[in-house]
Amino acid sequence: MIDLKRYKPSSDLLARRVVLITGAGRGIGRVAALTLAAHGATVILHGRDVAKLESVYDQIEAAGGPQPTILPLDLATARDRDFENTALAIESQLKRLDGILHNAARLADPGPLDNQTLDEWLLLLRVNLAAPFALTRACGHLLRASSDASVVFTSETHALEPAAYWGGFAVAKSGLTALVKIQAQEWEGWANLRVNLLVPGPVDSPQRRQTHPGEASASRPRPEALMPAYLYLIGPDSRGVTGQAIYC
Repeated sequence: MIDLKRYKPSSDLLARRVVLITGAGRGIGRVAALTLAAHGATVILHGRDVAKLESVYDQIEAAGGPQPTILPLDLATARDRDFENTALAIESQLKRLDGILHNAARLADPGPLDNQTLDEWLLLLRVNLAAPFALTRACGHLLRASSDASVVFTSETHALEPAAYWGGFAVAKSGLTALVKIQAQEWEGWANLRVNLLVPGPVDSPQRRQTHPGEASASRPRPEALMPAYLYLIGPDSRGVTGQAIYC
């Protein structure tokens, strides 16, 4: 691993690459979409709110980036067929896929386990763990066809350091750590495939504002501070790095 604090990606790092970004409508996902596009990637913008995705689309086009694609899908209700249709749409429209940045998340307000219901847990597990697995699996044939493909899962601090009141969200996110290890081992025979986990830590995002409403926004790092790590993991410079959990 290199020192990410000193990492300086080239301006064309992701030229001719197609990258799917989930949760691209706001927060870290939005900044990642703009940043990856600025470094040459053709980005596929996933989210539930089409208006927010259109805003990101317009911003990328205004900056002169490669024309993005909008791909709305509700991870809370999507089934296997929906993920398979998503992969088919990518293949039909863009002919390739070189990376997935899993950033979409569903967060419940922190509270004791006694107050959390089965339905709430199932929703958190579906959006934060099962859906990323299903989307990666559905796009597997596209990733294997790429000469250099990278999958990055965005995790959360309490996944690595479980704490009271984080309940189903922490459990779902901690499952990503196991998923990354398993997928990395199953891809050992594919030199062109890698998968890693990134833990952003406290940043100024909608999620952080929801869980820490009294915290001063100026005291938190901006999502832009995370972008060198995302660029490194998605881009070719991380070739050979797989199965890792990287804490920013």
